[in-house]
Amino acid sequence: MSADLDVVAGTAELAAPAPGTDHPHVPVPSPSRWRDVFAQILLSWSGRIGLAFAMLIVGLAVFAPLIAPYDPNEVLTDPAANERTLETPCIHLFGCPDSDVQHLMGLDENGRDEFSRVVFGARISLVAGASTVFIAVVFGTAIGLIAGFFGRRLDNVLMRCMDVLLSFPSLLLAILIVTVLGRGLVNSVLAIAIVSVPAYARVVRGQVLSVREQDFITADRALGVRNRRLLTHRVFPNTLTPLIVVSTLGFATAVLEIAGLGFLGLGVQPPDAEWGTMISAAYRNIFNSPHLVLFPGLLIFVNVLAFNLLGDALRDALDPRHS
Repeated sequence: MSADLDVVAGTAELAAPAPGTDHPHVPVPSPSRWRDVFAQILLSWSGRIGLAFAMLIVGLAVFAPLIAPYDPNEVLTDPAANERTLETPCIHLFGCPDSDVQHLMGLDENGRDEFSRVVFGARISLVAGASTVFIAVVFGTAIGLIAGFFGRRLDNVLMRCMDVLLSFPSLLLAILIVTVLGRGLVNSVLAIAIVSVPAYARVVRGQVLSVREQDFITADRALGVRNRRLLTHRVFPNTLTPLIVVSTLGFATAVLEIAGLGFLGLGVQPPDAEWGTMISAAYRNIFNSPHLVLFPGLLIFVNVLAFNLLGDALRDALDPRHS
């Protein structure tokens, strides 16, 4: 996620007060401003495509019980019958005989409906991605606020700790953490959140270093405003704009890394339906049943693409140079 630091560079200016401001004012985007941002997102092709794909993925997750024709863990055929367990997709509209049971994406290696598992897999991926981003944002924001506002030795100690985490490839460090903590979804979320914290901490710290030198902070200090209130009511609101952009982009990264850990057998454990785990179970049959790898892989691709495009559009909409 270190690339996200450069991506949001253009948005940092929006949250900083205008030079020469001589009264305590926090330029947090108003509701009308957010409406303008949403309108600008809809005007860009990347925003429209990203929003459409994101709504599609969210819709699959929310309405999974209504969309999926079967329970994702229900075995529909005898696993010993190899000619049935790896059955190719059967769609009546495309010529599949009406006498055969319809399976839009075929059956997996255990005789379970692939379409139902792909749909329910959206739930796990979105929940895991959102949980990862939430944990990373909370701790990253706290570290960035403290380091940037108080500075000096505390800043040096905290940032050197972040540098240590950034010195390791994020996925490899996540694998190490999961190996220590144990396999499973919860530990995977914690591992990816830990390796994501430095990106948020550095973005927030950079913003705080800019804001704390502004005139409205100096005026508050002269009036005797406590540091706690300065942090919560003056400094923190000015970090929201870049945080929103980084979080959107970080969500795509988190989903991809959750799938990566699942593929390696360290994330979601069978029989739960998760896209990375599904690919891991089916890649050995990629030549005779490529659809078992294609469909979950396609959903991962669409998910990551959607939130990357949406993050880019949001960055441009919040950039004052595009206002």
